[in-house]
Amino acid sequence: MLGIIGAMEVEVARLKAEMENVAVKEKAGMEFYQGSLCGCPAVIVRSGVGKVNAALCAQILVDDFGADRIVNTGIAGSLRAEINIGDVVISADTLQHDMDATGFGYKLGEIPQMDCSIFPADNGLICLARECCGEVNPDIAVFTGRVVSGDQFISGLEKKQWLAETFAGYCTEMEGAAVAQAAYRNRVPFLIVRAISDKADESATMDYDVFEARAVEHSVRLMLAMANRLA
Repeated sequence: MLGIIGAMEVEVARLKAEMENVAVKEKAGMEFYQGSLCGCPAVIVRSGVGKVNAALCAQILVDDFGADRIVNTGIAGSLRAEINIGDVVISADTLQHDMDATGFGYKLGEIPQMDCSIFPADNGLICLARECCGEVNPDIAVFTGRVVSGDQFISGLEKKQWLAETFAGYCTEMEGAAVAQAAYRNRVPFLIVRAISDKADESATMDYDVFEARAVEHSVRLMLAMANRLA
């Protein structure tokens, strides 16, 4: 069973509309749409924004629906000059940029008393996503790199540069690393897919509204192509 998580309704509405034989189950204030997506058994859900919502959602997918792979799709802010609005970043790995236990001797981003703080995505899903994105979004660039997550909307150049330099991030958003951690703890393969909606700098607030729809369209095309290949 493929679990697909989007933080906002705009990120999953099109995918829900493409589903067949749908049954809806509500839990923890979330609506889980279970059915078939391009012939692939799938559950699609809007988690809500932020790491807690995302982790809770991923755990429900595993516990209640038996998801054996999870893809978190959505939009993000670019942290690199070469990654432009509309491009897609596929996670090589993820970490939480706002995890700070340095007062206890841990590194920035390191989760206390865990064996892993940087969560690697599934290689098979990475390869599949790259192939599918090249087929259905030939007009954009596709990057594979680190997705950094935190409960912050990044809209300042100084913070953007800090994230890029400190964590070698490719893009920043608010859910991916939480989904990744939940998947890791449950030994479920995962992938984070992010279409770029803004440059995570002073223009971010303006760019986000203008380019959100364009970024979402790229994500939707990619997810439909992946589901079709996984069917």
